[in-house]
Amino acid sequence: MPNTSACSFRRLAPDDAEAFRDIRLEGLQRYPASFGASYDDERIQTLEWFRARIADHAVYGGFTSNGMLAGVAGLLVPPGAKMKHKGILWGMYVRPNARGTGLAAALLDCVLAHARGVVDEIKLEVAPDNRAAIGLYCAAGFVEYAREPRALKIDGTYHDSVFMTLRFEQPA
Repeated sequence: MPNTSACSFRRLAPDDAEAFRDIRLEGLQRYPASFGASYDDERIQTLEWFRARIADHAVYGGFTSNGMLAGVAGLLVPPGAKMKHKGILWGMYVRPNARGTGLAAALLDCVLAHARGVVDEIKLEVAPDNRAAIGLYCAAGFVEYAREPRALKIDGTYHDSVFMTLRFEQPA
């Protein structure tokens, strides 16, 4: 189990595409109801597609002392002039052996620190039964603003989503 004081955090670069692909596919396969994307759709994507994802989004990673990518989270800023004030936190995933270590909170802090200089607010979507994630987001200041019934359909079963937001204070 990693100790966050022995971990490092940084924005991923295109050279991290293979490690990003591995952790992303792991999360999608193990926890399909926690992501809007599907394992089957992303496993067929090329490494170049994952490189582009890293280049087009602010994707942060938490690395253990031995260099293993143990957690990821991304910030998407919509390109449209009327929507680019609200970023979207996406793809937050921490490997099971790194959970409960503070790595998730530290990773989220990295994304939030970056976002404060880029957007006025961050939105996210989370499964209502993912209590650990909801607790993490609430501790960071996110608040629930909506629920969508039947947001996802996986193998014939519907799953709801909780929508949360965090507004950054604007300077006077």
